[in-house]
Amino acid sequence: MTRTMVFDSPYLLGFDDMRLLIERIGRSHDNYPPYNVESLSADHFRISIAVAGFTAEHLRIEVKGAHLTVSATRDRTGETDTRDYLHRGIALRSFNRAFVLSDGLEVSKASLAYGLLHIDLHRPKASEEIKLIPIEVVG
Repeated sequence: MTRTMVFDSPYLLGFDDMRLLIERIGRSHDNYPPYNVESLSADHFRISIAVAGFTAEHLRIEVKGAHLTVSATRDRTGETDTRDYLHRGIALRSFNRAFVLSDGLEVSKASLAYGLLHIDLHRPKASEEIKLIPIEVVG
């Protein structure tokens, strides 16, 4: 495995997880379901995911650390598909769609309308507070 050169800098400490995230994202090629990412302002973003055929009960949005995961499950037990399709292009399969959030980016709300799941993200204004670090004298 080759290391990304930018992460080899001695000034970037503790970014090994970020390198691994970038490598993992580079390996994922699943295009289902389709989605958009919009920049509504400098500190407000929206992810819109096409989830036609899914209800809010089928969908799950979770944030764990810097990982935003959207998943859907379709419980088809008890369903009998008696339709005779000439073409079946609408996929109603389960999915997992993952995003990596930058530091400070938070999910503010999620809504489902017209087959689109909208997830709004915002970055609160950074505090201008200066933090002084005490120096411990040893010995």
